[in-house]
Amino acid sequence: MKFATMLYSTDYAMRPDKFAVACEERGFESVWFPEHTHIPASRRTPFPGGGDLPQDYWHMHDPFIALTAAAIATTTIKVGTGVCLITERDPIVTAKEVASLDMLSNGRFLFGIGTGWNAEEMENHGTVFKKRWKVLEERIDAMKACWTQDDSEFHGKYVDFDAIWSWPKPVQKPHPPIIMGAASSWGRERVARYCDGWIPLPAQMKNIEEDLADLEQRLQNHGRKLSDIEISFFWAPENIDKLKRYRDMGIDRAILACPADPEADTLALLDKHAALMQAVAA
Repeated sequence: MKFATMLYSTDYAMRPDKFAVACEERGFESVWFPEHTHIPASRRTPFPGGGDLPQDYWHMHDPFIALTAAAIATTTIKVGTGVCLITERDPIVTAKEVASLDMLSNGRFLFGIGTGWNAEEMENHGTVFKKRWKVLEERIDAMKACWTQDDSEFHGKYVDFDAIWSWPKPVQKPHPPIIMGAASSWGRERVARYCDGWIPLPAQMKNIEEDLADLEQRLQNHGRKLSDIEISFFWAPENIDKLKRYRDMGIDRAILACPADPEADTLALLDKHAALMQAVAA
């Protein structure tokens, strides 16, 4: 099982380039940064974690800029969006950002995607909350056209454009792995249909074994195998027994969280995470 880290990359956290260098030095396989373009002041949608929404959510860097800084400062560690909110992004612009980052990182980009949970945040970008999954799927299909076709075009209900020229193309072929962040059965169905990986939060899963069996069956329904995708656990628990259990279940990657703390605190936490990684590997 590979080990990765996730930083709430904010204006008061450790710099993303320094964070990535520190993670690479400690042997982590990848770093992941989340996304929120903004947080509506209305606060109509309750925070899924309960209580007040942490200020980290409206202080985040743009993930593509932060991940580019991380990629340029490193040589081997992979960089991923954890996750990119496709419902809040123009697909043509996002396709170019993905391809540019994949090129500048020499093919080290992991494209974690999701719809998001904040209804009014999506509405500010013109997406109706109840339509979010259909919007996401069309935008992903449109981006795949941009990445794989010289004369790219797409005609759908939510995305519609005639032939365009869009370069660069991604280094990874046919495109960087698309990794779905959703723990629900509907999320697993979308993983089976059009994704290269799955990145749920284990805390949101009632029965991990049943969910994995369900995903395997859905993949088989679409002519695919469980080995065709990579499974990552986001916000993996800092518990050696649970992590060993995930490893033995065949989970491919555990992503350990780092809050937006001062640099000294973050480095100390990375040392703790690295020790945990070594203990699981032993």
